[in-house]
Amino acid sequence: MLRGGGATVPPAGAGALRKARREQQLVSKRLLRDEALEEAEEGCVAMIFGEAEIQQFLRLAQRGTEEKEREGALVSLRRGLQHPETQQTFIRLEGSIRTLVGLLTSNQALLQLEAARCLHELSHSEQSAVVEACLPATSYLLTYLSGHSSDFIELCLYTLGNLIVESEAVRRQLLPQGIVPALAACIQSPHLTVLEALGYALSQLLQAKEAPEKIIPSVLGSTLPQHMLQLLQPGPKLNLGVAVEFAWCLHYIICSQVNNALLITQGALSTLGLLLLDLAGAVQRTEDAGLELLACPVLRCLSNLLTEAAAEAVGGQLQLRDERVVAALFILLQFLLQKQPSLLPEGLWLLNNLTANSPSFCTSLLSLDLIEPLLHLLSVSNVVSVLVLTVLCNVAEKGPAYCQRLWPGPLLSSLLDTLAFSDTEVVGQSLELLQLLFLYQPGAAQAFLQQSGLQALQRHEEVAQLQDRVHALQQTALHG
Repeated sequence: MLRGGGATVPPAGAGALRKARREQQLVSKRLLRDEALEEAEEGCVAMIFGEAEIQQFLRLAQRGTEEKEREGALVSLRRGLQHPETQQTFIRLEGSIRTLVGLLTSNQALLQLEAARCLHELSHSEQSAVVEACLPATSYLLTYLSGHSSDFIELCLYTLGNLIVESEAVRRQLLPQGIVPALAACIQSPHLTVLEALGYALSQLLQAKEAPEKIIPSVLGSTLPQHMLQLLQPGPKLNLGVAVEFAWCLHYIICSQVNNALLITQGALSTLGLLLLDLAGAVQRTEDAGLELLACPVLRCLSNLLTEAAAEAVGGQLQLRDERVVAALFILLQFLLQKQPSLLPEGLWLLNNLTANSPSFCTSLLSLDLIEPLLHLLSVSNVVSVLVLTVLCNVAEKGPAYCQRLWPGPLLSSLLDTLAFSDTEVVGQSLELLQLLFLYQPGAAQAFLQQSGLQALQRHEEVAQLQDRVHALQQTALHG
């Protein structure tokens, strides 16, 4: 089953956004402000400006006698544009955006940078009219992605990302202007800050509602996927912030199901499989590096790619023993249990997709004695319990030899405990597993009866969604 994203969250800073992405597909904005500038301006209260003041700043920025005076006017304007009221006044003022775009194309670098910062403040607005007023600037922002200043390129990328989030009109304009080729050229930058900003802008583009039809085919036809996979290659050059951004980009492409076979032939399964092993090693070496932020999209990407028919054809390309993958996954599950239990379903979903059609992965689960650690997760939540029981059903479905290895140990007592749950999905999955055990494991039904299994079933006899399965299991237990 394909696993997609969730709801949106309100605007936040880059760190908060990455944290929010632990569980959600994310459409939001980022505000990039220079820390040195923020410190220098500390104590300067950002004021709400009226039309006359804005006109004065723009006039000074255009015609001031000294560059410092012109730059200072734009700095004051930028601070004012942090206020929604000033933003509204600014866009209502005739010629204001045209003037700002003119300054953006100035041949004086400092003026150009301050004009870009003003546009960035506007792009961060929650008011769509403010954002759409920036449309005349998009072609210039794209052009500057091929410039030499990494700081300026980073600023342009975050501004573009914010504009993309807000408006389909912006996206409609950016596509024919060549945003995909511009990003494909930009991804070859040696600067990590540029790459992280690029990942942000691209991820916003890929989440647009029209992306599967109008955007993702162009992205897949470019060099972006190959470069993204290179940036996800484990090794000393792997950067966590960059990898998080591009892992999410990959996730959005995979969820679109436009052409996952292409990604698989380009080595996505192999790269992600190696990254999974690398993550498992990293969480054992370090205490708190935010690795769960990368684990989430990597687990989702692998889970979803494994549902593709093309994945079976290239399964050998993983070049990984089943036991290594399963062992790595359990290391990550233990890590997530401690750090971020809400992400456990991501790991269990991958385990489900690995074991669903693969006897060898089921064998690895048994040979590594991982059934008991899996059972310990039953107490975490109902969602986790259902996934744990589903994985155990995958193993039991493989027949008598697998059920025989499942049976010794705490499995029966754990199943009797889950029958005490009130959640119908958990109980239903428990009934499914018991039915398989009764079918394939001699003595399972008798042991169930001896441990008061019938009494455990009685509490669910009147539950509409369960009563047929409860009755069938009672009959199997009593009469075989």
